[in-house]
Formats: sequence, structure tokens, C-alpha cells
Amino acid sequence: MSAPTLDRPDAAAPDEAALQAHFDATIAADRRVEPRDWMPEAYRKGLVRQIAQHAHSEIIGMQPEGDWLLAAPSLRRKAVLLAKVQDEAGHGMYLYSAAETLGADRADLTDKLIEGRQKYSSIFNYPTLTYADCGVIGWLVDGAAICNQVPLCRSSYGPYARAMIRVCKEESFHQRQGYELLMTMMRGTPEQRAMVQDAVDRWWWPSLMMFGPPDDDSPNSAQSMAWGVKRHSNDELRQRYVDMSVPQAAALGVTLPDPELALDPETGRHRFGQIDWAEFKQVISGNGPCNAERVSRRRAARDDNAWVTEAATAYAAKHAS
Repeated sequence: MSAPTLDRPDAAAPDEAALQAHFDATIAADRRVEPRDWMPEAYRKGLVRQIAQHAHSEIIGMQPEGDWLLAAPSLRRKAVLLAKVQDEAGHGMYLYSAAETLGADRADLTDKLIEGRQKYSSIFNYPTLTYADCGVIGWLVDGAAICNQVPLCRSSYGPYARAMIRVCKEESFHQRQGYELLMTMMRGTPEQRAMVQDAVDRWWWPSLMMFGPPDDDSPNSAQSMAWGVKRHSNDELRQRYVDMSVPQAAALGVTLPDPELALDPETGRHRFGQIDWAEFKQVISGNGPCNAERVSRRRAARDDNAWVTEAATAYAAKHAS
């Protein structure tokens, strides 16, 4: 049975109760909602919020590693890093396109980001102090992204789910590239090994914060899961990530900076220490180490390149007419 749509003026418009019932049946049957289908306004707004935040994170996420493009130690490392930064730009474009299928305007979304009315992932407000940070971002940050995003390939909203398939494939390469860099450094000098351990110490806790606040303090998770947009809760994904990361750290030869980290023999899961949620709230509120710098750069990119947007828009309008 096809979903009711509202784009046929000659057809009798279904009443909202029927539309809601069809939408509920679609979600209950684990089928996809597509752009032409009717959807509750709260569902649409929730998707725009989540997809926009995701897109902003990909674009802002180009900055921490982009600073190392010229300083990477070899031509191969520069090429790997450049390819990754280009991938992140592409991810942002896929996601902005998905948001546009919901009636959002990407220029408006960018304005909301710059004005502080929309957020991006807290992880990108931490500085990359050494080149080892690029490897740790690949391993821990992209690893957390994969853990978070693979379930989104089964999201109830079709364009979002389809965009995530390619995003996740590319993120898996990013994680492997980061881990390979760290393995190389750990086979190097004592100074290189110390650099890796220092980077792990600084990025471990922020990477755990990437999954969002705990479930009992997450205002949007329950509804998002009920709609099938998200598939797992924040805490469930965080636990999965910890269990995945511990053996990888052991193979790498680094210590995760949590004295409470231990395997629970009864559950087979790893217990871990308390996350500093006060720090998390400070960072997402705009008071992290690099918040102002990240947004300032994004504002400059918008303003300095406005002429490109104007020229492209004029060119498209000319050919359309």
C-alpha cells in the first residue's frame, strides 16, 4: 500500500487522522518514510534538528585535522589527511541535501549554526595539539561516529538512511587510517609513543561524550527511538563503544585513562568511570576550548565565499530560464 501524499490537487485530501494512522503503521512495520509521504510536523522538525546537527558536525569536523595538512610528516600522510578532510566535506553535503528534502534550506541552517541556534558535536571543540591527535581522532572519534551512525543506516527516514550508508563506509576507512598511523608511531621512538599516549589521555573522555547525555537526561532520544530515527539509546551505544575500544587499546599498547575501567565477569561488559557531564554541558553551551574559533572560521568561510554562492545561483537561474 503506497503512502498518502499531498501533491495531487485533484485527489480528495485524506483527513489528518487517516494520515497519522498510515504514518504510525509505517513506523510499526519498520518501513521507510519518504519525502513525499505525509509526516507529523514534530517528526519533520526532529529530523531537521538531528540531520542539521550531524551535517554541521561533519563540516566543523574538517577544522581540527585540517590544521595539520601542511605539517603532516610525509607526502603520503598529507594525501591521506587531505582525502579524509575532503570526505568530511562530502558527508556534510549529503546530509544537508537530506535536510533539504524536509523543506530546510542549507543557507538558513548555516546561519543558525553560526548564530548559535543549532549545535554540532562537542568533540570538535577540542584542540589538536600534536600530530598524534590526527591518529587518535581517526581511531577514537571516527570509531565513536561509526558506532553511532551504523544503526542510522536503518533510520525510518529514507534519505537520511541512504546517505548514512556511504558515510559509514568512508568513516570505516578513516578509523583504519587513524589506527594504522598510531600503530606506526607506537613502533617508533619513546617520544612518539609518549605522544600517542598523551593524545589518548586527552581524547578518551570527550569521545565518550559524543554519544550525548545519559538516557535519563536526554530530552529527544526516547521520541527519536519511538519513531525509528534512532535505533539505540545513548548509553547503550556508549557501552558498545567502550567494549569495542578496550581490546583495540590493548593491541595498540596504550592505556585508557580510566582507573575504574574493568571487565564485569557477570555481564561480559566493561564498567567505566563517571563522565564529567558538567564539562560536556559547558562545551555544548559554547564554552569549550575551541568553540569560538570553530564558529569564527565557519562564519568567515560563509562570508568570504558569498560571491561564489551568488555567482552559482545567478548562473543556475540564467540556464533555468
